[in-house]
Amino acid sequence: MSEAHTVDGPDRGPHGPLENGTGAGATRRGTAEKGGTAEKGGATKKAILAGLRWTSLRLRLVVVFGAVALTAAVSASGIAYWLNREAVLTRTQDSALNDFQQKMQNRAAELPLWPSQSELQSTAEQMADGSAGYSVLLIGERAEGKPVVGASDRDTFTLDDVPESLQQAVNGKQKVTSGNAYPYHVFWLRTELGGTPYLVGGTRIIGGGPTGYLLKSLDQERADLNSLAWSLGIATALALVGSALLAQAAATTVLKPVQRLGEAARQLGEGRFGTRLRVTGTDELADLSRTFNKAAESLQKKVADMSAREESSRRFVADMSHELRTPLTALTAVTEVLEEEADSLDPMIAPAVTLVVSETRRLNVLVENLMEVTRFDAGTARLVLDDVDVADQVTACIDARAWLDAVELDAERGIMARLDPRRLDVIMANLIGNALKHGGSPVRVAVRTEDGSLVIEVRDHGPGIPEDVLPHVFDRFYKASASRPRSEGSGLGLSIAMENAHIHGGDITAANVPDGGAMFVLRLPKNGAEPESESSATDGGAGPEEEGDAR
Repeated sequence: MSEAHTVDGPDRGPHGPLENGTGAGATRRGTAEKGGTAEKGGATKKAILAGLRWTSLRLRLVVVFGAVALTAAVSASGIAYWLNREAVLTRTQDSALNDFQQKMQNRAAELPLWPSQSELQSTAEQMADGSAGYSVLLIGERAEGKPVVGASDRDTFTLDDVPESLQQAVNGKQKVTSGNAYPYHVFWLRTELGGTPYLVGGTRIIGGGPTGYLLKSLDQERADLNSLAWSLGIATALALVGSALLAQAAATTVLKPVQRLGEAARQLGEGRFGTRLRVTGTDELADLSRTFNKAAESLQKKVADMSAREESSRRFVADMSHELRTPLTALTAVTEVLEEEADSLDPMIAPAVTLVVSETRRLNVLVENLMEVTRFDAGTARLVLDDVDVADQVTACIDARAWLDAVELDAERGIMARLDPRRLDVIMANLIGNALKHGGSPVRVAVRTEDGSLVIEVRDHGPGIPEDVLPHVFDRFYKASASRPRSEGSGLGLSIAMENAHIHGGDITAANVPDGGAMFVLRLPKNGAEPESESSATDGGAGPEEEGDAR
């Protein structure tokens, strides 16, 4: 007798494969499991992951952490299952084959050269008795060469249950060499019969004697391995749940500083420049927090410097305007006298007087505008609300400036609104004056109400406003043409109109009309904005009108 080997079959044992099924490598046990499952699910998993929208850093951390943990758990469980499977099957197989081989040497070898069926039957039953746990089939020959069979359990184990490949391997006589001391060896394979796994092994006695086969059920081993697989699966699931909880906790710990940083950035964006982060630790997030604090401190300093410079500029403009007002008042009085005497002046002097009068008036308007701008910036501008018939107010504005022949008014009497009549006069004077100067006749003014608001439209029929100018028409000191700085005003008229609309709680929009011309739309609440508390500051007025350069 000699070492056991496998043959090609549905499932080969753990001793290493037999090359070409001939029993090569007789000095060691071997196995060659048939098949092996192909890995599946990778493509499906990739497709699912590709469909995810990675909108949350927390989600990404949890998913990546869970995927790593799942991969590790599945790999560990797979390796543990494979090692345990091999250990269980090898232990069972070696025990059965060694016992079978020993009994073949001790019992079957004692049979006569030409055993009878009863002798084979008795020996097979003796070999299968006790704790062997397998069935035995012995095949001998009569003197006339006919086979005779004896089995420990003829109902469960017959020669038909032995695969043909195993029979050929067992009966095949091998050449005795220095590397192969025996002509016959123990061969085995694992197979299924009726859905139950079995170990089938066989050998024959050297020097003549019966051929023996064993059939051992591996159902108990399969049950044990299935139980192990369930245990490993449950352990993997628990590990996945634990890893997800751990990932959630880790993500919370990691993202909390990021969330604080985001909140601080939002506060900084809202103008709360004193926002700072409390920094602890020396990790990357702590470095990021320190960088944020430095940036916030630098920004706060720059904003403070800009605010100080802006406040200084406002004070300068206000002081300059007030200082200019007194001499300008005297100068205006003198120019009015000169204007009255213009007809009696020397013809050589009259044009100069006319120019002085015109420029003095222009300077007076500019100073008044600057003072009004400073009142808006300082927050001292106040509303003096009154119930006004809008049609009468707009008509008075047009009539006071002798624009009745150039303006078409579409306004029904009786449209009442609570507003500051002086500021409405300034708004309308600037809008209509701008349309008359830069637009084309006729200029139409329409008054209506809409959703509780007063709506006044001023439309001209000129070339419209260039698209690059539209976003800037209400900017201070903005002029569409830099080549006309003197003849087109200071560029404050529309800006002051917008400020007067805002103080009412309203707004002005500008747009081009598809069939030509521009349209300015004033919207004010009909009930009026609530006036601010009384202040000691004197409202110097709503600001003079100025036909500023809008296009």
